[in-house]
Amino acid sequence: MRRVASLVPSLTELLFALDLGDSIVARTGFCIHPRGKVRRIPKVGGTKDVDLVKVIACKPTHLVVNIDENDREQVAVLRESIPHVVVTHPLCPDDNLTLYREFGRIFDRADRAQELATQYSQARHEIHARASEWRPKSVLYLIWKDPWFTISPPTYISAMLALANLRSLPVRSTARYPSITDDDAAWQQADAILLSSEPYAFRTRHADALAGRFPGKPILLVDGELLSWYGSRVIEGLRYLEALRVQIDRGLETA
Repeated sequence: MRRVASLVPSLTELLFALDLGDSIVARTGFCIHPRGKVRRIPKVGGTKDVDLVKVIACKPTHLVVNIDENDREQVAVLRESIPHVVVTHPLCPDDNLTLYREFGRIFDRADRAQELATQYSQARHEIHARASEWRPKSVLYLIWKDPWFTISPPTYISAMLALANLRSLPVRSTARYPSITDDDAAWQQADAILLSSEPYAFRTRHADALAGRFPGKPILLVDGELLSWYGSRVIEGLRYLEALRVQIDRGLETA
């Protein structure tokens, strides 16, 4: 009998989308979707501070992890007790097609995986068809404050934004998630500033404070799950991104 421990929030949701909810025996506290359905599944800590004893006690046959989100040393320990470890590392939206195919193969859900691939391809086609209408714009996508942290071009989020001709700043960085100071050039270079709902939960008060510093520049609160989660959520995320690009352009027109 298949028993899956998922340590990646977006992939827990993908497992449910593949009709594998009944096979999940462990999740992190950040695995919150689909709401209601995940509540019966035991929590085993966070994505980077997993309770190894609890995971092993659930007797999983499969462990689902991600290179960016999970601790390598903890995964190595769990590998000694769990027969099958599924390691993921999508770097761009189109990697979801490979993700669907691999999960469909590993978990014997090829038909359902193909349905997701078809839905993704349709949403991807829709935003691609509009991309030629959008002039390139630069955005500062903030994920944390005190200190400020943003994203660099090699990240999944940056690749997602690029589908709508949005270039993330800073353009060059040795870190995937670089910190920036209050006087960094990226603040002025950005056509718009995007405040993500995760991992830091930016609120209206933060947007208002930045609007006071940068009058006339669009400051938008954005849904971090829809822009950073891969798996099944990216399908809705692509349509959200299209609407976000329209919102940014309207903000620039009225600035």
